[in-house]
Amino acid sequence: MLTLQDGVRYTSTATRLKTLTLGLAVMLMPLTAAASSEQEAPKLILQITVDQLRGDMLSRYQHRFAKGGFNYLLNSGVVYKNAQHAHANTETIVGHTTLSTGAYPANHGMVGNVWFDRSLGHSVYNIEDARYPLLSADGDVNKKTEIDPTQKTASSSGRSPMNILVSTFSDELALTHNGKAKVFGVSVKDRGAVAMAGHAGKAFWFSKKSGEFVTSAFYYQDYPEWVKRYNTGKPTAQYANQTWQLAKPQASYLFANNDDQEWEVAFPGFGRVFPHQYGARDGKYFTTFLTLSPAGDELTADFAKRLIENEAIGQDEITDYLSVSFSSTDYVGHIFGPSSLEAEDNLLHLDNTLADFLSFIDDKVGLDNTVIVLSADHGSPESPEYLQAMGIDAQYVHPKEWHSNAAIEKIKQRFKINEKDSLINKFQTPYLYLNHDTIAKYQLNTEQVQTAVADEIAKLEGVAFSATSSDINQSLLPNTHVAKLVANNHHPQRSGDIYIVFKPHYFINEFDGLSVASSHGSPWRYDTFVPLIFAGKNIESQTVTRAVETVDIATTLATIAGTKQPSGSDGKVLSEVLE
Repeated sequence: MLTLQDGVRYTSTATRLKTLTLGLAVMLMPLTAAASSEQEAPKLILQITVDQLRGDMLSRYQHRFAKGGFNYLLNSGVVYKNAQHAHANTETIVGHTTLSTGAYPANHGMVGNVWFDRSLGHSVYNIEDARYPLLSADGDVNKKTEIDPTQKTASSSGRSPMNILVSTFSDELALTHNGKAKVFGVSVKDRGAVAMAGHAGKAFWFSKKSGEFVTSAFYYQDYPEWVKRYNTGKPTAQYANQTWQLAKPQASYLFANNDDQEWEVAFPGFGRVFPHQYGARDGKYFTTFLTLSPAGDELTADFAKRLIENEAIGQDEITDYLSVSFSSTDYVGHIFGPSSLEAEDNLLHLDNTLADFLSFIDDKVGLDNTVIVLSADHGSPESPEYLQAMGIDAQYVHPKEWHSNAAIEKIKQRFKINEKDSLINKFQTPYLYLNHDTIAKYQLNTEQVQTAVADEIAKLEGVAFSATSSDINQSLLPNTHVAKLVANNHHPQRSGDIYIVFKPHYFINEFDGLSVASSHGSPWRYDTFVPLIFAGKNIESQTVTRAVETVDIATTLATIAGTKQPSGSDGKVLSEVLE
């Protein structure tokens, strides 16, 4: 008979070994179960993007949010308090594609909402593709009702992700599962849906022209029957002759007294005070007014719910992917400014919409079966009037046509260029494109001309910094944070000859004749600062203050899902999400 130090007696060696083996198994059981749980893939990865949600906005209003919306994520997820986009041109397509690919624009190629195509001789919209027309003949963008101030040129009716030069996380998920993973992107904005769905997924977006959710021939030859039923049901009809009302008593708002700002609203029919009128369904700007209010996000969430039900999202053992990009925050921020009664109320409405949507996800898939990541494509500057009231220097910039600017004429004289020959092809914010035909005609050195123009541009009112593509290509930019972001934004075939950075709190507020209160697109922190939260399956609550970049999101999702990283990814794995 044997006696161990703990006083337990064994009648034989065999009994002792049997007892020890059983005890060891019991002790290891919790560890084995935990490891198994961690290795089990989520049924759904839900990527939520709130367009123009600056990183401080959730903290500003957290005490007013409901229990199940933003607060579910803030209280139960990994919250990164210092997440930044690391590219200079903080526009919608640039941010969305960075979120989806984990790559800088220098790799993914989406350097702006619009860029000048030298081979075509005109500007192109980021996802336009004439080969893939919209399935709805009346679903194309109508310039007269398009309120998006970042879309600066007409574009073809076709849409596809083919201009994205690298793979997205959603592409990698589809590749890993031989196309069996269901991958979808939904948004009011076409680029908000297409960029996230990637090349292998399917995208739907809201048409202001038809008041329906549409897609293109890149994704389907015909609409699924459930989409036809949804659109036939006239989803916008519920808002006809209704108004945008405050969610809570006005006196309770931080910006309660800012309900009649001095800055102009682009569409006067919508009004500058509550309640804002949607008007009749056949009204000229009816669908535009919906996107300028919480209704746009409500329609997006409603369509996403129908998609989940009809496409059986998250209903098998293969991880599915759904991107939902909420756009109303962006439209409201442009027109009224981020520190306005409208922006504050819109965010409270979105919180309710998000709480309802997450409850739906919990019912259909289970939040414990879902990994959720929330971020934004960019932040936003305050309106100059608001900043000026606080004693901060801020101005709208009104640049003259660059080709007729006195500084440009001086450069033409220096290089003996005939006044009839144009030196500037296009100023497509933030890039200035030179006329290379003129440079070749006079046998000039391109680098010298770029430098001369950049030097003169840097002297203009409101300009903080100008960088030539030659200096970027040769890594000759100064060692500054802003210069690094400009370089990260540079793609040799799409970027212009000169990148122009305006001073902090200075920006152009005129797009296609529209006046706006606020417009993003700069490398300054108010435009690059965004929220970043991971929540859901196997993710423990914590707050992280170290600096992280938005390119880290796709890389982390790939690790969670067990896929390879997107082909152009520049990101690192966020270890806190996986701990």
